Amino acid sequence: MIDLPPERLADAAGLEILKEGPGGRPERAIVDSRDVRAGDLFFGLPGASADGGEFAPGALGDGAWGVVALPQHARAAAREDRFAWVFSSADPLASLQALAREWRRELEPRVVGITGSTGKTSVKDIARTLLPFRTHASPENYNTEIGLPLAILGAPPDTEVLVLEMAMRGVGQIAELCEIAEPDLGVITNVGPVHLELLGTLEAIAEAKAEILDGIGPDGQAIVPVDAEALEPHLGRSVSVLTFGPGGHVHAIDTQISGRSAEVLVGTPQGDQRFVLPFSESYNITNALAAIGVGVALGADLAAMARRAADITFSRLRGEHHELAGGVTLVNDSYNANPISMHAALESLAEMPAGGRRLAVLGGMAELGPDAATYHREIGAHARGLGIGPIIGVGELARDYAPDEWAPDPSAAVEIADGLLSDGDVVLVKGSRSVGLEHFTDELIGKRGVA
Repeated sequence: MIDLPPERLADAAGLEILKEGPGGRPERAIVDSRDVRAGDLFFGLPGASADGGEFAPGALGDGAWGVVALPQHARAAAREDRFAWVFSSADPLASLQALAREWRRELEPRVVGITGSTGKTSVKDIARTLLPFRTHASPENYNTEIGLPLAILGAPPDTEVLVLEMAMRGVGQIAELCEIAEPDLGVITNVGPVHLELLGTLEAIAEAKAEILDGIGPDGQAIVPVDAEALEPHLGRSVSVLTFGPGGHVHAIDTQISGRSAEVLVGTPQGDQRFVLPFSESYNITNALAAIGVGVALGADLAAMARRAADITFSRLRGEHHELAGGVTLVNDSYNANPISMHAALESLAEMPAGGRRLAVLGGMAELGPDAATYHREIGAHARGLGIGPIIGVGELARDYAPDEWAPDPSAAVEIADGLLSDGDVVLVKGSRSVGLEHFTDELIGKRGVA
């Protein structure tokens, strides 16, 4: 529930009340009219292909508590014979963001903002579970100028810690998100060659990520990888910096791998603590160190965090393991890909026990700029150097992996993979989201069946 009276809600979001509705408070804010249910506050956002405000009258018919739309759509909604709140806004998106900022201030939680080239969703997922507070986190990848305010408005009134993922696609975007969320802690998971088409250089990417350091303010705390040289010119912006990784403030003293779990003795400024993690990939262990760093910065009890570690789960399409008929293991890591995450996933695949071969179904990596072909060739060579193969490339960009087999789309790749797989094989599925490799996974599971 967004526990703000309608009049205060309107004032905070810069809304004009065209029609008064029932008392009470809106249960949640939404922007998709197809998801409307009783009690919702629907924001009709103008879009490139459609204006969400056109659906405001229909949202009222579906039981919405109220609607926010451009003046012409709000007037149309106000004419509906519905007992509901109708608000007019000259800029519904700005109103959504302003309302989220007001709710964040009303809650007065500690706010953690997480950005980075890779791993930000996983760090968020781990932190959400480990933190022994009343914690609310961004659902899935609600990390944009629309998703982040929706994540904030979804926080219950008793929230103590708010963990928010922040996407970066250009200069100024992280700064914009920080103006909404007003974070106290800023986590940068890493800096790598992602969105080079937009920003051009690694230094420009680091500068855009570092906007979160300004966003946390002079009393904030930055949590960064110990080896992130690209961030060094920007770290003077923060009063306090906590590092994670080998030699950092939060680091793994000893790691013992057992199947798909890892027992890690973690060193921190608050002392050492043993964590039993329900995953064994080295990159996810690093993500766990970042999340533990969040807990350290918030003053969380290490033992309390360790007791919660067994319950860690990840958002969909991130390292999911599926056991298929015939003893084939499918690792679905198809949410997205860039050179950093691709290297890490391939190295994890090479370390996995396998009764047969280790195969990789690799989609292209998008937004790498003019050197895209070089990055793809390096990944293909790296996979072969690890003994991974056959490699199936999917999509035009994937031709540059020099794959053993190539498919124009996920469905065609299913037919190729199904003919190649043998008992005991392990297959990694990874590529940029634009390739749609989640469809490959779904179709292959449907074709072969689960064990």
